[in-house]
Amino acid sequence: LVKASGMQEGFVNVISRHTTTAVTINELESRLVDDIRMYMARLAPPGDHYLHNDIHLRPQTEEDRKRVVANGWDVSDAATLEKWRAQEPFNAHSHMLAMMWGASESIPVSEGKLVIGQWQSVMLIDLDGPRTRTVGVQVVGLA
Repeated sequence: LVKASGMQEGFVNVISRHTTTAVTINELESRLVDDIRMYMARLAPPGDHYLHNDIHLRPQTEEDRKRVVANGWDVSDAATLEKWRAQEPFNAHSHMLAMMWGASESIPVSEGKLVIGQWQSVMLIDLDGPRTRTVGVQVVGLA
């Protein structure tokens, strides 16, 4: 995207559009990726009890209900409520990890290239997938 934009000096913002993905900069090496997966499983074990995963109790508050309705689910209808609950994943651990990793990175650009280290890569980490995911990218600078 930087090359296509013609930008020479500036920065690129990358943001996750999902609450269970993260954006980071690190080395993309297969054994390190396996180490990271194992470490994350110890930090927020998927099998632990999380209140978010008590889907039969959600939405709990009026604010929760409003957010669900705003996302297209009329949960005042019992059948729709059950349909919404049925599609909700048990993924509280993924939300916890996403908050620890962070949702965005800002990467400087100089002489038309990302200013990152030799072994660094900008990575989207899917903590609750695999699923189709997207990122937002904003290229800001001078050509």
